[in-house]
Amino acid sequence: MSVTRKIIETADPETARDGAGVLLKRVLGTHNLSYIDPFLLLDHFGSENPDDYIAGFPMHPHRGIETVTYLLRGSVKHRDSEGNEGIIRPGGVQWMTAGSGIIHEEMPQVEDGELEGFQLWVNLPAASKMIDPRYREFGSGEIPVVEASEGVDVRVIAGRFDGTDGAVTELEAAAGFFDVTIEGGKSLEYDLEERDNAFVYVFRGSCTAGEGKGVALSAPILGVFGEGQRISIKGGDEVARLLLIHGKPLDEPVARYGPFVMNTREEIAVALKDLSSDTFVK
Repeated sequence: MSVTRKIIETADPETARDGAGVLLKRVLGTHNLSYIDPFLLLDHFGSENPDDYIAGFPMHPHRGIETVTYLLRGSVKHRDSEGNEGIIRPGGVQWMTAGSGIIHEEMPQVEDGELEGFQLWVNLPAASKMIDPRYREFGSGEIPVVEASEGVDVRVIAGRFDGTDGAVTELEAAAGFFDVTIEGGKSLEYDLEERDNAFVYVFRGSCTAGEGKGVALSAPILGVFGEGQRISIKGGDEVARLLLIHGKPLDEPVARYGPFVMNTREEIAVALKDLSSDTFVK
């Protein structure tokens, strides 16, 4: 018999600025919640005022992680040291494996004045920290949508939901990434491996999550699930829109320094030396 997971912790996003001054909500990677193995950071950016985001994220390095950018509104242009270039639009995803080292920029494009989306950092296992970088881009039409039940729709970005594989495959760290819409009073039940860590970020409306009557979650808020095999979420008074994310923990040491995430401080020092000596991009 499946054990339904409890919500064991909740966290409010922290207001922050990153890149060249982009205003955002930092959901994961905060002072109160550093990371949920293998997930290191989750940012929710969005505004109807271009001054809040137009400076974007100019050229900057990454090593040792994968970054996932998922867009709801507006458009963002990507360019990197591997020669990749593209624009993601509403509903689109870019999944970049930094591996041994990549330098890239993500620059918002002012079109209708609005921008909203998310960036998730996924840690790479030690054996994959120095693999070759790669970049994958998916339009909205490439993301499968599953009607989990009446009033519950799931966009399957990565992982598998109800027999449907997500658009992003060949991940170094096994992970599920779903964009879920739940109408009031409707329910989502989802089984996952007992060892996986899992959390939900409610960014629209309200819901309850967890065992029994669950814990009430009103946007914007993050809820961390405890142990068990089943996720249970029920829509509240308003239509809920949320990210449901889970993955196998790496259970490895984490050494972080800005955009670099390795396993030891010595490896961070090598990354900084490579960057200063122009040998960072392999």
